Amino acid sequence: MTHSLAAIDPFYAACLSLPASQAQDEPAKPIYVRLPLAPVTASPVPHLTSLYHFHRAGEYGDRSYPGNCGGNLIKDLLTYFRTKGLVCDPMSGSGTCSDVCKELGIPCMSWDIHQGIDACDPQGIASEATFDFIWAHPPYWRQKLYAADERDLSRAPTLEQFLHRYGLFIRNAARALKPRGKLAILMGDYVDREAGFVPLCYHTKRLAFVHGLRQHCVDIIRFSHGASSSTKVYRSSFIPGLHDVCCIFEKTA
Repeated sequence: MTHSLAAIDPFYAACLSLPASQAQDEPAKPIYVRLPLAPVTASPVPHLTSLYHFHRAGEYGDRSYPGNCGGNLIKDLLTYFRTKGLVCDPMSGSGTCSDVCKELGIPCMSWDIHQGIDACDPQGIASEATFDFIWAHPPYWRQKLYAADERDLSRAPTLEQFLHRYGLFIRNAARALKPRGKLAILMGDYVDREAGFVPLCYHTKRLAFVHGLRQHCVDIIRFSHGASSSTKVYRSSFIPGLHDVCCIFEKTA
């Protein structure tokens, strides 16, 4: 049985050749995984698939800003959708989206809670059909605190209050999209010390559907290269999350 498993799984075979102490005690080393082959399509961005790997952040925004996600995914989405009209980033952080739009020659409006503009307020985003594309990278509730402003989503004291205000933001974004406009939200699940596992990706979809949006395409699983948590050592046992999810929604009318 051992020999048949070794023949099927070369990684298992390699483990058999290690001394027991080495196999159990050595720090984990990076594992390079071969991704599935993607079919050839007419996409203007062939490497944009449901598995998004880009180890280099790109020259957009400020990587030292808490929660900065890099601009390559934004660039690829705007290129894929051939966006030429007005783009909005109402949670701009260090200005990653506007940097990408400037490079691509696309008009962009961006602001942030640090400038006193609350995207969850009806006045925080234009109330009429204005934008062709809205990019949003909201706080993953209180996983990481951003602004001292109590209106900041990361300052919501309970999950219920976070979801209420998050829903207000998605409602505002839906109203501000032009028909056939796209809303791209990058969100991640996490484990909260008090609330336990918080499935924010599920809630993102639920709230988007409530406010009349439909999912446009497959989820994009973005590998979290460079996350600060990847260099930490934890005493507790858990399954680490190594990705977040970009959901693309469309306004139908």
